[in-house]
Amino acid sequence: PVTSLDQLFAQTYALGPILLAKVKAWARPAGLFPVRQLDSNPRRPEFVKWSEVEGTEREERVKWGKIKTEERAIEKLLRSYGSDVSNLVDLCRQSIIFDDPADLLACVKAIRDDAEVVIVRIKNRLRKDYDSRESAGYRDVLLNLRVETEETMVVGVETHVCEVQLILRHFAQLKSDEGHRNYVHFRNARGE
Repeated sequence: PVTSLDQLFAQTYALGPILLAKVKAWARPAGLFPVRQLDSNPRRPEFVKWSEVEGTEREERVKWGKIKTEERAIEKLLRSYGSDVSNLVDLCRQSIIFDDPADLLACVKAIRDDAEVVIVRIKNRLRKDYDSRESAGYRDVLLNLRVETEETMVVGVETHVCEVQLILRHFAQLKSDEGHRNYVHFRNARGE
């Protein structure tokens, strides 16, 4: 396992475009992405199907997931992981949004059936028995996975664990700037 935060970030930057290409393919049937609007409230993006945005001028305005900041990574290492860098599995991350739980499930199956992916963990926060108080009411299906392609092996990132969040639109709308700020306060109060 990786023991250096610098090495983990280097892997993250190398893997980012590879993961993004996978996410775009998985999202093609029914996945949505937030698209920044030119003339409306920038804090409330419109959610648009990838199949309608791909190859158009709006593709440049898709709000892709960002690499976790070094500050937050260090905070998480100290608060939650006892400084064990190998536990940080969400530096390289993306999200796909869905209107219908059946489409979300179809995406889980597409990821599961992708021969170039090894799923390390699934955290299903949509389960009926999931206590949403654990996440301030937020719910999703979170997959930690490795992408094992010829390209990732050449670059040396085939063992890097990344994160894909599958989110229903209702919960994605809660992840507005204000909603995320509230979650950060919740997380900080819990020391996570």
